Amino acid sequence: MQNITKIPVTIITGFLGSGKTTLISQLMKNPLGKRLAVIVNEFGDIGVDGEILKGCAIPNCPEENIMELANGCICCTVADDFIPTIEKLMSLSPKPEHILIETSGLALPKPLLKAFEWPAIRSKITVDGVIALADAEAVSSGQFAPNIAGVKAQRELDDSIDHETPLSEVFEDQIACADLILLTKADLASSSDKKKAKRVIANNTIRHPPIIEVVEGQIDPRLILGLEAEAENDIDQRPSHHDNEPEHDHQDFESAIFNIAELDSPEILLNKIKILANEQHILRVKGFVSITGKPMRLLVQAVGSRVRSQFDKMWHPDDIRRGQIVVIAEHNHINIPAIKEILES
Repeated sequence: MQNITKIPVTIITGFLGSGKTTLISQLMKNPLGKRLAVIVNEFGDIGVDGEILKGCAIPNCPEENIMELANGCICCTVADDFIPTIEKLMSLSPKPEHILIETSGLALPKPLLKAFEWPAIRSKITVDGVIALADAEAVSSGQFAPNIAGVKAQRELDDSIDHETPLSEVFEDQIACADLILLTKADLASSSDKKKAKRVIANNTIRHPPIIEVVEGQIDPRLILGLEAEAENDIDQRPSHHDNEPEHDHQDFESAIFNIAELDSPEILLNKIKILANEQHILRVKGFVSITGKPMRLLVQAVGSRVRSQFDKMWHPDDIRRGQIVVIAEHNHINIPAIKEILES
């Protein structure tokens, strides 16, 4: 049984664009009466997800309870960033009763679990559960999952063949570490695709946690908050590709930030992002832009060629109405001049 003197922490992980921020915003709307705090870990230099969640702030989770770590992997900077952030949250009055951590889409959850063994925090917090989100359509198409049987067969024939791609390793590590898996954007996938996605997920975990289909982050919060997994106590039961490595990094990925001048129409930018997805090796696009004559900023998100936008927050009178978007791709796949030419054309 979970130690009631420790504050429970839920780690929410999942690949780029799987719906982590959407899920947290829904949990913030119905926190089961608990005082929440949120840590958002970004890949890139501007905190888009943190800004989205601050726009959802409620009395049980005010803006000061939402903290951002915006310069890379939370598990790579434990002493410098993660521990001080946890201690800062613990010093709030009143203290949070539950902490949500949104990891970067590129983060491996197991090293973060190990951070909970640090003496400075291990007596104060416990990992209530690791929730992994997987995009149903993307997983079923094999976009983020490897051909396991094919790779195994090739290895038997050629010892020089490398392991799975970095994207597949991220996916597998997140799934293997989870206490609960949410198959997101279930409304966009066919029944057969969802079945295929579930098979792919099942093949990548020996622990076989429940898999729940989710649309727009809508799920009973009782299924998320209160798992009492104490995941920091069974780390060895959560396999990772990096178990025998002293540390890991994200040099296989890179990001770039682009400034976007105020636009007359959102369709102009959305069409350009679709062009980027077709012509460049782009994994993720996310950011804010200003539309002439509109009092609210436009949130823009894209995973591959799937582009979404919505007006999410009023511009303040003293805000500089300019846009910034972050583009994430595999290493050496960001052609900055080409992307800039498309965006500015």
